[in-house]
Amino acid sequence: MTELSPTDESAAAQPSPDWPLGSQADVTDPLVKQALAPLDGLPGTPVAGHEAVYNDLHDQLRTALDTEPTSTDPASLKPTSPDPANSHPSDGGA
Repeated sequence: MTELSPTDESAAAQPSPDWPLGSQADVTDPLVKQALAPLDGLPGTPVAGHEAVYNDLHDQLRTALDTEPTSTDPASLKPTSPDPANSHPSDGGA
């Protein structure tokens, strides 16, 4: 027979674990720092919204990896794409 577990009032009174805030303090890359910023708001985001936050983080980190670090302003950095005119057979180009 299935019985309901007795409710434990003390379990509801337990504090939630602390969320590690400020973990990107040591990050020096401006694009990575910008990508990680939304994680600070994650504890207040409903669990159903976590997937979208992590998907966006993934996309921003991929963009950061594909970007030449020529500026310190994240808004001015854009992903680089291979220029076929500068391809050489020795580096895999045509």
